[in-house]
Amino acid sequence: MQKTEGNLILMNTLFVTALVISNVVAAKLFHTGVTLFGVKMVLSGAVLCYPCTFLFTDVIGEIWGRAAASKSVAYGFVCQLFASVLILLVGMLPAVDASMQEAYGKLLGMNLMFVFASLTAYIVAQLWDVWVFHKIRECYLGRQGHSVAARWIWNNASTMSSQIFDTVIFIGIAFGIGFKWLWNKEMWPVLAATMVGQYLFKALLAILDTPFFYLLTRKRA
Repeated sequence: MQKTEGNLILMNTLFVTALVISNVVAAKLFHTGVTLFGVKMVLSGAVLCYPCTFLFTDVIGEIWGRAAASKSVAYGFVCQLFASVLILLVGMLPAVDASMQEAYGKLLGMNLMFVFASLTAYIVAQLWDVWVFHKIRECYLGRQGHSVAARWIWNNASTMSSQIFDTVIFIGIAFGIGFKWLWNKEMWPVLAATMVGQYLFKALLAILDTPFFYLLTRKRA
């Protein structure tokens, strides 16, 4: 990918789109067919969208540098907050019928604890991703020099470690505190299974997006 202003705008647009859509489809749950700690794993549709955001910030960081990636994270936070406010305001409008309002509430209705959990997990995980990505990259390049083959190291290390923060913080706040699972010993296995299951799924996607990272960063003129 050429290092142009147009391509940077494109990457930022894709980043924000994946970020906002991940919140929109979060209410869509699907069965994985996997059982952990005696609990059948059910995941949110967001796990298919949100990992893409790390790919885009890694591409931005690799081509345009750490400052550009950090700025993307900051802009993403503002866009996520703005989208949440708009969804909340639209939800307050009088619906034509009760079933329509109920459907809207199920799909887009937001609990304040979930919004707080999402924003907190986002800012911590994304900032960590950018920091680790460039820390490993700078250390490696300082010793070994530039190596195309080694890009997977900082790409995967940063994404996989940041996904731990994202998963634990979001589920811990939204379900552990919001649903009070932390105060119910019977729900501890469910809480643990949800965290582990979501992280493993995200880690798998991080591995699968490596070829796309190479594809998008193969040319940096």
